[in-house]
Amino acid sequence: MTPILHNYFRSSTSFRVRVALALKGVEYEYRAYHLRKGEQKGTEYRAINPQGLVPALTWTDGSVYTQSLAIIEFLDEAIPEPPLLPRHPAHRARVRSLAQMIAMDIHPINNLRVLDVLRTRFGADDDAVAEWFRLWVGETFGTLEHRLAQEPETGAFCHGNDVTIADLCLVAQVANNARFDVDMTAYPTIRRIYETCMALPAFQGAAPRHQPDAE
Repeated sequence: MTPILHNYFRSSTSFRVRVALALKGVEYEYRAYHLRKGEQKGTEYRAINPQGLVPALTWTDGSVYTQSLAIIEFLDEAIPEPPLLPRHPAHRARVRSLAQMIAMDIHPINNLRVLDVLRTRFGADDDAVAEWFRLWVGETFGTLEHRLAQEPETGAFCHGNDVTIADLCLVAQVANNARFDVDMTAYPTIRRIYETCMALPAFQGAAPRHQPDAE
């Protein structure tokens, strides 16, 4: 069967997986769930992913994989070329560390579920929600910029001159930042890497604005 990517155009975690699929040359069915309308909470999708989150990947054998980093690592093991993690254990640890700074320290407290709770349960208006978003980006991006600018392992991309999982996370987060007017002036290395990635067809094609459900 053809793989199915259950996702949403503006979801940064979905963006990560779309890039990975493109880099691996995997053709797939694009199945969209409108997060703001709550389509991911419906019975049909809950049968695919009981957590009710996107993305989820239904693979060729019918197996379902969830959580974007787990999906990407599955793809990297199932389709080894081009590799999205370095071969050396120390380098793999560095790439995972950079990726997790975004995936675990920024995204969980800035995703749609959290922002909606800020609005509905705590009465935050749009300005307050945007301030919250920018606060937590800044908390991590300052350190991420320092590491990428100072560590010798940084190259054209987050690690050397090949795309890794860290780049997928970085690009998706920077794209998300634009919706909340995050000032990127203080992050020249992050901006450079983002621009280098976005010059590649895999990133361009996976960008939110190019998806069939884009609004």
